[in-house]
Amino acid sequence: MENERLDASLACAWIRGLSLRTGEPALPAHLTARPLAQLTEEDAAALLAAGRKAQLKLYRFKDHSELPRVKRVLGILSGLQPESLLDVGSGRGVFLFPFLRRFPGVPVTSLDLLPHRVELLSDISRGGYGQLTALRQDITQWDMPNGSFDVVTLLEVLEHIPDVGAAVKAAVRLAKRCVVVTVPSKPDDNPEHIHLLTKPVLTELFAQAGCTDLHFDGVNGHLLMTAWL
Repeated sequence: MENERLDASLACAWIRGLSLRTGEPALPAHLTARPLAQLTEEDAAALLAAGRKAQLKLYRFKDHSELPRVKRVLGILSGLQPESLLDVGSGRGVFLFPFLRRFPGVPVTSLDLLPHRVELLSDISRGGYGQLTALRQDITQWDMPNGSFDVVTLLEVLEHIPDVGAAVKAAVRLAKRCVVVTVPSKPDDNPEHIHLLTKPVLTELFAQAGCTDLHFDGVNGHLLMTAWL
C-alpha cells in the first residue's frame, strides 16, 4: 500500500469523517476543524499516518483517474461542465473519486444499494467533500422529480441491475441534459454481470425510455454511450 499512488485528499477526508463519526482514529482538533483545502502537507501526512496506524484500508483511495474508461468519461464531462451530477452505483469510487477532485464545485448525489459503500462516502462528505450526498437508494424505486440532475452517470452498473429497462427509464427521467453509460463490451466470467448490453440492446432500451440521440464509443473492452435528451 505504501507504494501505491493514493488520492491523499480523499483519504484524508475519509479519515477525518470517520474520526468525527466514531471517534477513531483519535485526532487533534486542528486536523478535523480546519477546512480540507487549508490542510498543510504536514497536516495531510499526520492524517495519513493516523489512518495507517489504525490499519484503515487506505488502498481504497488508489488514484484511478488514468484508467482509460474513467479518463474518457472525465473528458466528456469536462466538455459538458455539468451543474449537478447523479452517479448511480458508485461502488468503490473508481469514477466518483476522480470526479470529486476534478469538479470540486459540482454538487454530486451518489446512489448505492450497499450500506457500507454509502457509509464510506458519507464519511468522505463529512470529512471535507461537502458537495457529495450519498444515499442508499434503488434508482428504479426513487421518486425524485423529473430533470432533478443535469447529468446522470451509469458506469459499470447497468449489467448488474435485474430490471435494466426500469433503471434506464429512471435515469432518462432524472436527467436534464444527458445520461453517460459504460458497460462491458464482451462476455466475461463475473457472475454479477447478468446482462450483456450491446449497442443494439442499449439503443432499444433508451428508445423505450424516449431517448434516441445516442453517441457510442469504445475503450479497452468497454462500450461507452452518451444519451442526449
